[in-house]
Amino acid sequence: MMLSRNLLSTGLTRAKKLAIVFGPKKAIGLAVRQDKVHQRYTLLDQHLMGKAELASG
Repeated sequence: MMLSRNLLSTGLTRAKKLAIVFGPKKAIGLAVRQDKVHQRYTLLDQHLMGKAELASG
């Protein structure tokens, strides 16, 4: 599920002046009630350690 509580919360808290949330009420409600955190496959830890290969060269 793309919508989750943590992603919605992140988007709202990062808004500097205004956040507009639109979509079906049911979908937003599902996002608010969704408390499961899915594993994100990023290379952040490797980038921070300087071990990730750069795709651009």
